[in-house]
Amino acid sequence: MLKKLLENKTNLLFALVLLLLLILIRAFEDTLFYDPFLDYFKENYTSLPLPKLNSIKLFFSLGFRFYLNSMISLGLLYLIFRDSKIIKFSIFLYSILGIITMVSFFFVLIKFGEEHKMALFYIRRFIIQPLFLILFIPAFYYQRKKEL
Repeated sequence: MLKKLLENKTNLLFALVLLLLLILIRAFEDTLFYDPFLDYFKENYTSLPLPKLNSIKLFFSLGFRFYLNSMISLGLLYLIFRDSKIIKFSIFLYSILGIITMVSFFFVLIKFGEEHKMALFYIRRFIIQPLFLILFIPAFYYQRKKEL
């Protein structure tokens, strides 16, 4: 019993550390990542032209941020579910969804940028925020409960 209680405390501590890392990524996004859209979307962007940007630098910055959020999210999923099948499936989903969101973002940016600023805003949110984690936890929890 004591061992199980201690193990749960350790898991909780690791989960809190991973959540803290996600918070720190968000808190220091201005200094850690190149993203001219950070300030742009904080202002009245509907009346402003798109900011000047370096597409290659933006691509790698967004990709790196997505990768960091994904790795931390996978760690949290592992702590919560302790199931290698869920982790493998999550890696597959993160890979596919990462490619889809990055391609979508740059497609909209290059082809329709000025006309579809809201689409850029929302696609970018899926790249820079751990929103997939918020979707995966209840989905995997429900799946696990359904199997029992």
